[in-house]
Amino acid sequence: MAQERKKKAGVLPPDGGWGWMIVAGCFVVTVCTRAVTRCISIFFVEFQMHFARDYSGTAWIHSLVDCTTMLCAPLGSLIGNHLSCRVAVILGGFLASIGLVLSSFATSLEYLYLSLGVLTGLGFALCYTPAIAMVGIYFCERKSLAYGIAMSGSGIGTFILAPVVQMLIEHYSWRGALLILGGLVSNLCVCGALLRPITLKEEEACPLPVDSECGYSTKPLVAISPAEEKQLEAERSKQQRDSKQRCLQSMQEYHFLLMPDFLVLAGSFLFLASGCSLPFVYLVPYALDVGVSHHHAAFLMSILGVIDIVGNITFGWLTDRRCLKKYRGICYMVAVGMEGLCCFLIPLLHTFALLVPFSVLYGYFDGAYVALIPVVTSDVVGTTYLSSALGVVYFLHAIPYLVSPPIGGWLVDTTGTYTATFFLSGFALLSSALLLCTANIIRHYQRVQRNRRTVYLFICHGFQMKSSIQKR
Repeated sequence: MAQERKKKAGVLPPDGGWGWMIVAGCFVVTVCTRAVTRCISIFFVEFQMHFARDYSGTAWIHSLVDCTTMLCAPLGSLIGNHLSCRVAVILGGFLASIGLVLSSFATSLEYLYLSLGVLTGLGFALCYTPAIAMVGIYFCERKSLAYGIAMSGSGIGTFILAPVVQMLIEHYSWRGALLILGGLVSNLCVCGALLRPITLKEEEACPLPVDSECGYSTKPLVAISPAEEKQLEAERSKQQRDSKQRCLQSMQEYHFLLMPDFLVLAGSFLFLASGCSLPFVYLVPYALDVGVSHHHAAFLMSILGVIDIVGNITFGWLTDRRCLKKYRGICYMVAVGMEGLCCFLIPLLHTFALLVPFSVLYGYFDGAYVALIPVVTSDVVGTTYLSSALGVVYFLHAIPYLVSPPIGGWLVDTTGTYTATFFLSGFALLSSALLLCTANIIRHYQRVQRNRRTVYLFICHGFQMKSSIQKR
């Protein structure tokens, strides 16, 4: 048993093989979760007109989906850690599909808050974090590239789904469109079946494993000698000690919360989440408000989505290069900062031709930072804590995702324009990048001061040695 445990603990990420199937499964998960969430903004005007509600009240639907997805992310990590990622994703796919199907029968916005906002968001939460964590387990050397491909599902899904959803609304109304999306999201259950954990070949060949914690064995009872009984007692005591060690390890699962670097990263994620969702919620309504047609407004989301793919894959590939591997954090800061600058420009754009460059730039940098979030988190906390850390990271997105779209809607209702809403988004994104930049500058300054102090002490010690030799 001890040898098996050592072998199991020593398994290295394969960086290929079945890992590419894990990437494919995570790709489809991001299509069915993040892309579907983005496309809810296409239903925004339909919901507003059908239920005769203001911007702020309608925005709560998108807020609740995003908030529940991130708020329940630690629950997805918990189920993935203690049961399996496969169980978590299959269960989440079932809940998300049921939520969308029930939403097609909505009679009020409050009904949609529960069915689409809470139930579908909970299903997405159970799928999203375990699928992303599995990619980090299977890859090490090509981790950024693997994450870039996996997370590009968000962009590809938005590119394909945005015009398709608009067409479904026109042909089958928003109720029929939600019903069809419910069928699409049920494919998450298939993705869950692909998430095979890394196990030993000996364990895979054994149909009835031994439960070492409880002491139950699958072998039949036979008569044993006193010597064998003593040996069994020694094994039981060893198993109990191992069980206690595992309990201590589970208590240390969230030890990374005490790391100063992770606390700074967490603070930047709060600012990031406050600004990143607003353009996805209000881009289509803003385009319609300035006179862009429904099809062109939906096409802007498609452009944003397809360029998102380019950002995912190119930044993933570039940051895997040896020359940039040390600077992943800086690349992440640049992507978030550029995204914030794009938001300050959008109130100046009043035609479809001018909104296209915005969609290109915003989509590219959005794809870049999304692909780097799990990579940067892994660089800070390590692979051991990655699943739990991602649960906390996405949990931190929950409250900003909940309140920022209604605040943006309230600003639109109050001012009559979208300028304040997009300025709020840009300010939050720039604050996220500046916080990390400030922390890096302080860390660099402290490192320089330590090096200077070391050199100074070394020189002083050299002079003392020299003077003592001269005295002799």
